[in-house]
Amino acid sequence: MQIMKSLIIGSFPNKVSSYPPPIPDSSSSLISTGSFRVSLRASKLNHSQSNLLRYNNGAFNESFLLSRKRNTRHVANAVSEQPMEPDSASPQNSLPNALNAFYKFSRPHTVIGTALSIVSVSLLAIQRLSDFSPLFFMGVLEAIVAAFFMNIYIVGLNQLSDIEIDKVNKPYLPLASGEYSVKTGVIIVSSFAVMSFWLGWIVGSWPLFWALFISFLLGTAYSVNVPMLRWKRFALVAAMCILAVRAVIVQIAFYLHIQTFVYGRVAVFPKPVIFATGFMSFFSVVIALFKDIPDIVGDKIFGIQSFTVRLGQKRVFWICILLLEVAYGVAILVGASSPFLWSRYITILGHAILGLILWGRAKSTDLESKSAITSFYMFIWQVKL
Repeated sequence: MQIMKSLIIGSFPNKVSSYPPPIPDSSSSLISTGSFRVSLRASKLNHSQSNLLRYNNGAFNESFLLSRKRNTRHVANAVSEQPMEPDSASPQNSLPNALNAFYKFSRPHTVIGTALSIVSVSLLAIQRLSDFSPLFFMGVLEAIVAAFFMNIYIVGLNQLSDIEIDKVNKPYLPLASGEYSVKTGVIIVSSFAVMSFWLGWIVGSWPLFWALFISFLLGTAYSVNVPMLRWKRFALVAAMCILAVRAVIVQIAFYLHIQTFVYGRVAVFPKPVIFATGFMSFFSVVIALFKDIPDIVGDKIFGIQSFTVRLGQKRVFWICILLLEVAYGVAILVGASSPFLWSRYITILGHAILGLILWGRAKSTDLESKSAITSFYMFIWQVKL
């Protein structure tokens, strides 16, 4: 290229002379002609190279733009075909999340236990086949719904009072985990307390209303953190609260609701009702003791003097097992004294099998594992039911 440039530059004068050029001789004419031809060829070569460069640039730009369009189209297709991650705040997921949070907030094992206890004690008021009437089923349904509302109030108030403790013991609960704000918890608890009393009042059953009212008083005194209350801090008083609600009120008050209000009969307490009340007293004491075993860490931190904190997990665990086995033993003795052969066999065999299952499960429970203890606690609720 440098040679071409020098030839081109050298073939022309640096400045235009005013004098006419001399007549060249043959040799100089030959050189000049050769220089002109070389210059012309170089010019054509540069022109063709420039055109080729423009063409290549244009083709490259066109190819680049086309490639970008194709890539953009492919990316758009890939994004459109790729499944989108569900948004937890979308309407499709908001309802399931809300139901799941309320499910955890309601402590479903207590709800199910209360409902089945009401059904079982209501059946004790049945004297003849004709007693299975729409009036009976409506009375049982009213009792279950009103008790369900009050149960939500009691367990919800306990969670509102134990937010910091539950962050240690039960961090999955809605208030402890932050799924529910304190305001939301207060609204839920207050609403269900009002609905429970409203239903008990419009039904017009005094045994039902008094059962709800006494449960309200004991549940409030058990949990609320004000002077002279928060009875859960004291192990014996806390156990008595649970015993009164689970064993006495649920058994006697709801039996009287069916016996006196639904059927309009005289308030009498037959042997099955007395036995059910005594049997459930054992279970209520066990529940009151056992529920604190997996919560020992948080209770120690926040000064809750439960029996587990005072006596230790292992000792309280086997006290609970002993009480349950005694309850099954008493049930076997009562069943053996039954005048009906079929009732005798069912009662003896049923409670003997449950006692053996309970003992085997207790022996295999790892007392160093919180999850194992919690699982056994839920097993006790199942055996109770």
